[in-house]
Amino acid sequence: MKSDDGTYEEEPTGELPVVHPVDSRITITGAAPASEIAEPVIEVDEVTMLPHWTEAPTGQVPAVLAREMDPNEIDDPWASIPAPSWREGEADWVANDEQFDASVLASETVEEDSRPWEFVLPEDEVVEEEILDEAPRPEPTRAERVRRPVRANPLEGRAVRSAPSGRNLVLATFTGLAIAAVVCVIFLVGTIPVAILCTVVLAAAAAEAFASFRSVGAHPATILGIVGVATLGVATYNKGQAALGLVTVLFIIFGFVWYLSAETKFDVLDGLGATLFVYLWIGIMGSYALLLISPRSFPDKHGLAFLFGAILLTVTNDSSALFIGRAFGKRPLAPSISPSKTIGGAVGATAVTLIVAVGVMSRISPWTHRTALAVGIAICIVAPLGDLFESMVKRTLGLKDMGTVLPGHGGILDRVDGLIFALPTTYYLVHVLHLR
Repeated sequence: MKSDDGTYEEEPTGELPVVHPVDSRITITGAAPASEIAEPVIEVDEVTMLPHWTEAPTGQVPAVLAREMDPNEIDDPWASIPAPSWREGEADWVANDEQFDASVLASETVEEDSRPWEFVLPEDEVVEEEILDEAPRPEPTRAERVRRPVRANPLEGRAVRSAPSGRNLVLATFTGLAIAAVVCVIFLVGTIPVAILCTVVLAAAAAEAFASFRSVGAHPATILGIVGVATLGVATYNKGQAALGLVTVLFIIFGFVWYLSAETKFDVLDGLGATLFVYLWIGIMGSYALLLISPRSFPDKHGLAFLFGAILLTVTNDSSALFIGRAFGKRPLAPSISPSKTIGGAVGATAVTLIVAVGVMSRISPWTHRTALAVGIAICIVAPLGDLFESMVKRTLGLKDMGTVLPGHGGILDRVDGLIFALPTTYYLVHVLHLR
């Protein structure tokens, strides 16, 4: 050991540690083996020792007993929680039996108050198991299927309302006559007012369609779509058929930029897809009304006669189908799309349309009996298709009407749906029949 001045008090002996022959542990020479050191004897109360794990179970259950609180621990916030203790001796098993009786765990004859985990519902509260009727249900009749509301649409998650019981025919008739009078006066004024009327009607119909898509949670570019439809109408009137491709390409590019620069990012298929759908449906197909009256298409204002003939036959077909179908129609034409349209109404409307085409429209130059009959047959096919197409869109969106602008009719798009399909049909038939 070193002293305070840094020298060793004793000289090293040079002896090395050796392994004791009895104890395998390393020891220091001169030190007593660990096994020879007397260990302190700890007195253990045999009563408090747990039984060996190999012995048979005694059946005794440990229980937590309440102990009296130490007065010195009153200020301790944890003093209110009693310390756990186990039943060890016989005295612990005898004491505090009123707090816990282990026999209730196995006994079946104890009182209900001592077994709070078991209870029985009163007889008036017992829920009887519902018995399901496994018998097969009969198939619903056609009338029941027509009256039954359609189930929720899986695409939009909106419940599609059932078809209305009927419109106010008197109000619808007066509204239709008033519209017909206004349109006839505008046609008598000249080509420019008719072009303005067509552009305004197409823009309003597009606005109704965009509003319908927004009502189901879609995000179309409404302003861009309305401007695009109106621009296409003006361009086709001034530049003819060549404007269709140019305006459409520009519309797609501006639509992509519109959603690319939007503050809120939307799904491009949800937003731009709905915008292009309305543009193609109303803008492209409706722009053929401007192509018919365009100076680049037909000279001598013959386009006004072609457009007026298309409108006359479409309105005749739609109105006669409504009245004849209500009076004589029995079998639905397309029950899954529009239950109110009947085969009888379609047949009767075809007959009336052809009579008007031959008897009335053929008297308007340059129509003839042959050309009027040919266009009349085509419109009797495509006009109901346009009506059914709009009904399919409304059923998909869960709407009754596209708008409420026209009393008794719904929206503007509800009245020009068949005409949208009839316009391009008339335009190309006029070229095929060499009426130009």
